[in-house]
Amino acid sequence: MSTHPFGLPTRTPPEAGRGTEASREVEEGREVQRKPASRDRYFDLLRAVALFRVVFYHLMGWAWLPVVFPSMGVMFALAGNLMARSLRRRPAIDVVRGRLRRLLPPLWLLGAVGVTGMLLGGWGPDEEGHPVWWWLHLAFWILPLSDPPYGEGLPGVQGLIGADWAVAVGVPLWYLRAYLWFVLLSPLLLRALRAAPWPTVLSPVALSAALEFGAFTVPGWRLEAALSDVGAFGACWLLGMAHQEGVLRRLPRYVVPSLAPVVACIGLWYAVAQDLREGHDLDDMPFAQSLWSFAAVLLLLHLSPAWREWPRRLRRWDRPITLLNSRAVTIYLWHNVCIVVVESLWDHLWSIGLLETDAHWILVSPWPQLPAVWLLTAGCVVCFGWVEDLAAGRRPRIWPDGRPGAHRA
Repeated sequence: MSTHPFGLPTRTPPEAGRGTEASREVEEGREVQRKPASRDRYFDLLRAVALFRVVFYHLMGWAWLPVVFPSMGVMFALAGNLMARSLRRRPAIDVVRGRLRRLLPPLWLLGAVGVTGMLLGGWGPDEEGHPVWWWLHLAFWILPLSDPPYGEGLPGVQGLIGADWAVAVGVPLWYLRAYLWFVLLSPLLLRALRAAPWPTVLSPVALSAALEFGAFTVPGWRLEAALSDVGAFGACWLLGMAHQEGVLRRLPRYVVPSLAPVVACIGLWYAVAQDLREGHDLDDMPFAQSLWSFAAVLLLLHLSPAWREWPRRLRRWDRPITLLNSRAVTIYLWHNVCIVVVESLWDHLWSIGLLETDAHWILVSPWPQLPAVWLLTAGCVVCFGWVEDLAAGRRPRIWPDGRPGAHRA
């Protein structure tokens, strides 16, 4: 029923009602199309654990931590999975452009702060032997196709930050360089994966073995570093893509639980043979890293329960896990600097005689520093994390822990 201009009731024609119903169905269909795909909470958990382990490892320095949980392999696998999903829905050029848009602005902000501080500390064109090369290599702070230069050996800020701060800024950037190359190569990798799945997945391991045993010589350390990372983690990226493409589901259920432990044992045996016990870790052994990370990622993706909602026991961790996923790049880029600052400030505690005599463990143990590192990292999330929202085309949030509408910048 509808209302007549003079207040008399009128009946809506059946055709009009059907048209209205049809238009409503069309609008609902459009809403479904616009609604983002639900998140896989299992992958969110893996990413959060991987990121926490990275921070924990860089503070503690325990060589066995990458063995317990190979964070970098897991992070590359999750990124490869998301990349394959995007390539199935959108043109490759749009996907690559979108990934670069999300990746580069946080790096630019780090470079604006870090490189400015290096220049003020006395770093300049003479550091790489020739001014021309120094200026050219600075472009890697804009597009990290290779490792950008940074000021090694610069003095710290007395009483606030140690002399290793520039190294802490520059060293973690290898991950962004490797990530960038995987993104650029992903359209070709996906084609190869669809044509020959397992030869493609295993090819990075073969590359790592060839580099390890000297099958060919790589000219220049920059190319060697790039190929080394492709060999160490390329199989993890491809396993993530293979999971999204359904390649792993086509395997008999017994294959992965039978094969992965064998590969893991070979990788661990080789790592131990290369003096893992003497303080070297998997990051210094690309071939052992490739085998161990491949096996661990294969098992984790084989389990893959595909949680659309948290299991009851994990619901209490929803906000911190959501925050870690929302600010993964910011936390990764800034946590090393936070560690250097905390360690520098911690040295001042030696001037407190009571601590030195009665609580010496507080001064020498990294455990008391862990809360301080995370507190300072949280400050970086507040100060710099909003760039990730701008890069992704979202409204900036100061503290994106999943609460709707909370803490908008």
